[in-house]
Amino acid sequence: MSKIVILNRKKIQFYTILAVVVILAGAYFGWQQTKPTLAPAGENTQVIQLVTGEFTATSDSGKKLESYVFYPGTVIVHKGQPVELRISGVNGQSHPFVIEGLDVSGEIHKGKTTIVRFTPKEAGVYSIICQTHSDPKSGGPMVGYLVVQ
Repeated sequence: MSKIVILNRKKIQFYTILAVVVILAGAYFGWQQTKPTLAPAGENTQVIQLVTGEFTATSDSGKKLESYVFYPGTVIVHKGQPVELRISGVNGQSHPFVIEGLDVSGEIHKGKTTIVRFTPKEAGVYSIICQTHSDPKSGGPMVGYLVVQ
């Protein structure tokens, strides 16, 4: 049994306008996502790119093992010079973190880039610690190191 659908001119115009609005809205939001969201760093600012990563494996007994990392694991910056860390979330949904001794914290989300800015005052080695993956039970410790020279 066939159904016959009859569309009058007003319905066709309505559906055409609706389709155009949906297409334009999709194009606008797609374009907005491709615009750069990172403001340019100052001329003297050290810009460091980091990413989150995950390694998974299965033990001989069948247990799933996970380990999360910052990559690169160690970055070097200069004392007294502004730093901009751009940390991109590749794996894991959320990684709240702190940089111990520098009073810097933030949260990294999968598919997004988190930017933190600071100026280290003292030379030393500072740990970047993910608070979600802080022990072996949670796939950690997820630790990176910031070396200030």
